[in-house]
Amino acid sequence: MIDVHAHLTDPAFSDLPEVIARAKAAGVLAVVTSITDPADMPRAKEIVEHHSGFVYLTLGLDPTFLSEEKLSEFRAALNAAPIVGIGEVGLDHFYVRGAPLMETQERHFRECIRAAISLGKPLVVHSRSAGRKALEVLYSEGAERVLMHAFDGKSGDALAAAKKGYFFSIPTSVVHSDQKQKLVRLLPLESMMLETDSPVLSPVRGERNEPANLVHSARKIAEIKRIQVEKVIETTSVNASRFFGIDMKFTSSW
Repeated sequence: MIDVHAHLTDPAFSDLPEVIARAKAAGVLAVVTSITDPADMPRAKEIVEHHSGFVYLTLGLDPTFLSEEKLSEFRAALNAAPIVGIGEVGLDHFYVRGAPLMETQERHFRECIRAAISLGKPLVVHSRSAGRKALEVLYSEGAERVLMHAFDGKSGDALAAAKKGYFFSIPTSVVHSDQKQKLVRLLPLESMMLETDSPVLSPVRGERNEPANLVHSARKIAEIKRIQVEKVIETTSVNASRFFGIDMKFTSSW
């Protein structure tokens, strides 16, 4: 399995060596960790270097960071970051409301999209309470290599995006989320990847999440789709490997 979205720089992971060991023991082949504040780059680089070939990095900008200073830091970090993608970036209309602030957020999002296209990097998108709007912005900018992370929008909008080649990563919270389960029912497996978004979106409410829990997403997708869990793991891992350009050696007999 490949965890395409986690936050290993989070202070909740004070026991990171043990977290990584448990992930490997659980069958996780790689983790893509995301930072949303350029200030976290030194710690992210340290983790990626220490766990080379297992942890990969995407650089994003928290959609609630609306200052020009943070945007400038993001631009500068792009030039020196060992990244496999840009993200998470996007829109958040749950925390950010009011026309002026939402306009600033959209302008920052558009700049991030253009940076990804310019650098030839895939894009990981946050769209909390803004699913349809985020997709409209992506379409208008001509974004093609897109992963919608933990999408909370309408399933019909997701299906339309999937038909354009967009991917959707299914978090471990699918175990108890009716909205995520509806998303899984409608989307084709070929449009999915797996994520934990750890340390949040745990399969067990109130507990810290971690990459080792990724199998819960795979099992729930298999249950909903009425297919073998091995098929879910194989398809989502191949999708992730190709999307991020991660060279993985899959040892399967499927």
